Amino acid sequence: MQQTRLNNIFNSVVQRLGLFFGNPWRRLSLIIISFLLGFFLGLAISTTAGQTGYWDITMAAILLLFTELMSQFVYSRQGNVGKRRTLWLQVINVCKIGMVYSLYVAALTLGS
Repeated sequence: MQQTRLNNIFNSVVQRLGLFFGNPWRRLSLIIISFLLGFFLGLAISTTAGQTGYWDITMAAILLLFTELMSQFVYSRQGNVGKRRTLWLQVINVCKIGMVYSLYVAALTLGS
């Protein structure tokens, strides 16, 4: 890329965020926030789609497709066997795990 001022600012912001979240406690807090965001999104999607009753099967198919594509994207990295995943891959994966967990909890509360 060309070395424009906007490109330099963007690169410095990305570098500073990488250094900021390089701290293990900040990384862990970001991962926990991502899990809670996924939990909230799963509950919000399931309750709003279940209000009308027409979108239940469509939203279930969309969520299943999203989780399977994200799992395939995260876990099928060929060169990353034994290496530490990048932060954004961990955040996306933990958000997906929180979403799936919230759907299980909602299904268990509705079934009992």
